[in-house]
Amino acid sequence: MTPETLARLKAAAGSNGFSEDPAEIAPHLEEWRSKYKGRSSLLLKPATTAAVSAVLAVCNEANTAVVPQGGNTGLVGAQIPFDGEVVLSLARMNKVRAVDRDAHALTVEAGVILASVHKAAADTGLYFPLSLAAEGSATIGGNLSTNAGGVAVLRYGMARDLVLGLEVVLADGRVLDLLRTLRKDNTGYDLKQLFIGAEGTLGVITAATLKLFPKPAHRATAFVAIPSPEAAVKLLREMQESTGGLISAFEIMPRIGIEFVTAHIPAARDPLPNPSPWYVLIEATSAANFDLTTLFEAALGESPLVTDAVIASSDAQRETLWALRENMSEAQKREGASIKHDVSVPVGAIPAFLEKAMAAVAKVLPGARPVSFGHIGDGNIHFNFSVPKDGDPEAFLARWEEIQRVVHDTVYEFHGSISAEHGIGIQKRDQLPRYKSAAELDVMRALKRMLDPNNILNPGKMIVV
Repeated sequence: MTPETLARLKAAAGSNGFSEDPAEIAPHLEEWRSKYKGRSSLLLKPATTAAVSAVLAVCNEANTAVVPQGGNTGLVGAQIPFDGEVVLSLARMNKVRAVDRDAHALTVEAGVILASVHKAAADTGLYFPLSLAAEGSATIGGNLSTNAGGVAVLRYGMARDLVLGLEVVLADGRVLDLLRTLRKDNTGYDLKQLFIGAEGTLGVITAATLKLFPKPAHRATAFVAIPSPEAAVKLLREMQESTGGLISAFEIMPRIGIEFVTAHIPAARDPLPNPSPWYVLIEATSAANFDLTTLFEAALGESPLVTDAVIASSDAQRETLWALRENMSEAQKREGASIKHDVSVPVGAIPAFLEKAMAAVAKVLPGARPVSFGHIGDGNIHFNFSVPKDGDPEAFLARWEEIQRVVHDTVYEFHGSISAEHGIGIQKRDQLPRYKSAAELDVMRALKRMLDPNNILNPGKMIVV
């Protein structure tokens, strides 16, 4: 970067919109697991769409690469500048622009924290359903750029299903204003969907108009012991039928995961007196006056698939039950080194996939401890392995690529996806040609070349052009 380009970028970012302080830049260079670490000498933090536009115009003209970043909660390295790129933080773009109660819509800037989106919706008496463990630090721009999933996909869909409109700055600085509250708009290509899940490689999302829903008036949450993943799949079908499709979350957890959480997370307690090989956390919501708790009691009490269960009797107890699930990743981190996968297969294939994939990994790496948990209701499993007891963490992590190939090949056999909700980033980029068709990759590269001909937006992430 020439001194002239540096000066132009600082001017474009505006007052208080840049930093060259290594201490301030440092948190933007490493993701929370410390798996990926990058380097950059310039942090840009514009506060307006006009400033983002000016920054990208300069970067495009000067062929200066830039890595957009939200809350830095990504898990595949998409938000990390590996080659000294400029870091473009959207954190200062944190305004709620508009609320439209008639349209059930909320327009927010990209830097608004997901938890703040929840509050803004609740303040209007409405509800935004995207929910995930990092919602206290993840930003809505990052959520959309990675097409985040979370625990409510079963009922409400992925992030892309919750968007009515976007504001996007293109690589050359042009602003694409797609902010609308329309539920029906059949006037050509749905351009906003190009940028959702694109990980900042096609444009920089600066604002979004989000779908809101009636606020749930009634909720039932149950922690249920089951003997197997097969039982979980059958119970999912039973509970959907019993509630008339009101199940919003259906999460599976293994016994070892509960043991990790109760061992490493203060105040965490096993809610049931006797251990079980598997558990599911089930939640149903309704905006109508509907007695979900009584329905849960009847459905779970009559099911031969259930060996024990507890139904939350208060909000505090519900939060305690959810903490077991939400702290599973943190507990596994404290247990030691782990190799992680974010995969999906058809719901009905989950039991067979788990059996085959766990056996395949055990054959390659005996002693690895499987910790498979996640969103079984929508087919998404976080298929993780912890280092064997008394094992060598470095030797274990050195097998990451080998184990990942075994797992992903098994996923492919079951017609699944090697990335269900975390994205591609750098971690899975080179694996795409093994699992995607040549035609799909050609279209992806064509879109990248068209929208970012100078390859300045998050270069090297997702796909190589």
